Amino acid sequence: MSENVEVKTLVIDGHEVSARRGQTILEVARENNIDIPTLCHLDGLSDVGACRMCLVEIAGNNKLLPACVATVSEGMQVTTSSERLQKHRRTILELLFAERNHVCSVCVANGHCELQSLAQDQGLTHVRLPYRNPDLHVDASHERFTLDHNRCILCTRCVRVCAEIEGAHVWDVMGRGINSMVITDLHEDWGSSSCTRCGKCVQVCPTGALFDKSKIGTSHPKYPDFLPYLNLMREAQ
Repeated sequence: MSENVEVKTLVIDGHEVSARRGQTILEVARENNIDIPTLCHLDGLSDVGACRMCLVEIAGNNKLLPACVATVSEGMQVTTSSERLQKHRRTILELLFAERNHVCSVCVANGHCELQSLAQDQGLTHVRLPYRNPDLHVDASHERFTLDHNRCILCTRCVRVCAEIEGAHVWDVMGRGINSMVITDLHEDWGSSSCTRCGKCVQVCPTGALFDKSKIGTSHPKYPDFLPYLNLMREAQ
């Protein structure tokens, strides 16, 4: 290890681990096979702490911090699983399910959805909150892909992969709060936007919000594992 790399020692769930200066809690936890649930995080993309699923407890701090953006410090004591954290994570999932229209039984991503998988992992059997049932449209104007706002959880993976990996900057977020939604260009239909048709946004979408029309009715999981490699190649250029 380089002499310029400052090593930090911290404790995660009772295990003493080492980390490099500037690393996030999530990075260190995964290096040590400690699971922290995530939705908006994806290796190869920048982190924004949007979904709050990776909240952890830090000794001496009353606030819960998102592990994907919180950096390590010397002597830090981190708890990744507790009754308090489980309650927060289930509540976040309930809010996501209640905010839009997620009906797993008729979704094209049923069985290959990260939101669905997380709900199962966290033991979420029902939603206690009233469903909003917003009137959201489906944009099928693209020749290959479809955008279903009903299934979008605003993780912004599509925005980040389009900007950071493809360099096209087609996707963005419009509106504020509960009225936020992802858009292409200046809220144009996807089919008439400046989209390069690369499909990276579809591959990284954790739900059925972005999907390939040719895969409807087929069991076709997504493969976002190519992102770290593409990111390294882009940086090399």
